[in-house]
Amino acid sequence: GVRKVVIATSIAETSLTIDGIRIVVDSGVSRVSRFSPRTGMSRLTTVRVSRSSADQRSGRAGRTAPGVSYRLWALEEDSHLLDRARPEILEADLASLALDLAAVGVVDPAELRWLDVPPGAALAQARELLRQLGALDSDHRITTHGQVMSSLGLHPRLSHMLLAARELGLGATACAIAALLEERDVLRRDAPLRDVDLRSRVAILADGAREAGPDVDRDAVRRVREQAQAWREQLRIPVAERIDDSVTGLLLAFAYPERVAQRRAGEGNRYLMRNGTGAVLDDPGVLAGAPYLVIVDLDGRSPQSRIYLAAPLDRADLDDSFAPDVERDVVVAWDSAAGTVIAVRRERLGAIVLREGPLREVDEDALASVLIAAIARGDGLALPWSHSAKRLQERVAFLRSLDAAWPDFSEPALLATMDNWLRPHLAGRRRRFDVERLDLNDILLGMLTWEQRRRLDELAPTHVVVPTGSRIAVDYGDPSAPSLAVRLQEMFGLADTPRVAGGLVPVTLHLLSPAHRPVQVTQDLAGFWRSSYFDVRKDLRGRYPKHEWPEDPMSATPTRRAKGRGNSVDRRER
Repeated sequence: GVRKVVIATSIAETSLTIDGIRIVVDSGVSRVSRFSPRTGMSRLTTVRVSRSSADQRSGRAGRTAPGVSYRLWALEEDSHLLDRARPEILEADLASLALDLAAVGVVDPAELRWLDVPPGAALAQARELLRQLGALDSDHRITTHGQVMSSLGLHPRLSHMLLAARELGLGATACAIAALLEERDVLRRDAPLRDVDLRSRVAILADGAREAGPDVDRDAVRRVREQAQAWREQLRIPVAERIDDSVTGLLLAFAYPERVAQRRAGEGNRYLMRNGTGAVLDDPGVLAGAPYLVIVDLDGRSPQSRIYLAAPLDRADLDDSFAPDVERDVVVAWDSAAGTVIAVRRERLGAIVLREGPLREVDEDALASVLIAAIARGDGLALPWSHSAKRLQERVAFLRSLDAAWPDFSEPALLATMDNWLRPHLAGRRRRFDVERLDLNDILLGMLTWEQRRRLDELAPTHVVVPTGSRIAVDYGDPSAPSLAVRLQEMFGLADTPRVAGGLVPVTLHLLSPAHRPVQVTQDLAGFWRSSYFDVRKDLRGRYPKHEWPEDPMSATPTRRAKGRGNSVDRRER
């Protein structure tokens, strides 16, 4: 007469029979482990249940008598369910598989016939991990160390840690850590003192008195002790060797070399792992401010993964254990904030910078390459365009539109060819100020042939002299239509439109009022005098009565002044 309620995970999808089950309530979701080659970690993810799994779950009801299954999703959603769950090999950590393949001499997985081929990215990440652990050589072939690791039957991370620790006389502690990592947490989920420091768990195993605490799961501790003892016997660890929680970080570094992490500068407990991934301690506890950690468990989210389990690592241990992996290089890079090229010698462990010092002597070609790259990507540095350089660029673009023999001075073309023309002028320069001081006008002129420089002013003059004697700048901003903005009165008496390109191209005249407002745009000055001028004259006479508006502009004297203000011809250049 008592109702039995069974709360089950996906284990209930197996051929499990529990007497008396008449009803199944299916949530329609599953928690599956998904491995990310990008982070090198597996994480539990909630996904929709597959149709085959849902059918298996329904089958738990009515195995011994009629039953019913309640599915907690809409009927129309049922058609969108996958027929079956993705095969585990497509989602799992492949480190053990990669080691097994190497152990039997398989270098290329394509040599085997697979139901589902292992994903290339996951297999490559697994092999890189095994290489870091010393299990594989650069050709993906198993090493002697890898053969011993394979014989232990553990995850390669734990096998390597146990073997390395035994050599250091720390085998007992390594066995305890390995057993802890394979078991559920020995601290209860609701423990108020639960923290992310793995040392607290190792200390429980080292000190029998702590095992009696209210926050400790005694059954879990018993299972961990039994497993640790089995490995101690397998590895022949001396009975007298004791567990030492102070070396937890060092031993974890053997198992998780790519998750050695360095604290970032600034506020907060943010870390950068050796593999380039960011991580953060939300509730650091005793780990607050630790300069180096080895991270065992985190959620794998971007850009900052939350750390669930870790241990501190001494810098001395880091230097001793990873000395062969430290890379020494010279970094010459552009610092956009400081506006200068920085040059330093660095010692790196993957993405972690261990040591850094200034480099006094820097190759000039390397400096130039950094500046060119910064200009190309627009990283706080640009070509030093002056007004004169911009006008030269426009003049050459105009001539190139008529004759392809002229060089391409467009900005995309110049940026693409900086190695050829700009590099020689960057010798000895490393600051933004140094680049901005370059005379780009002279540099571009130097890229023209002697004949092109001679003909430049002839074919694309910077100015045109108008009837008043004023030199008016020609605007080549539109290569198809060079233009001249000039006051209408200064053009009196001129019959023909000024031309450039040896007389081939008429200049587009923007005729202005005395107040420099446009009143007409034309390439036919003679036609303007014959027709449109008279309509413009009527309007301008009313608005500017103090100025001359002759009936015959062809015979009138050009002027820049109003009536009665002296000589009408002004030869001042503008």
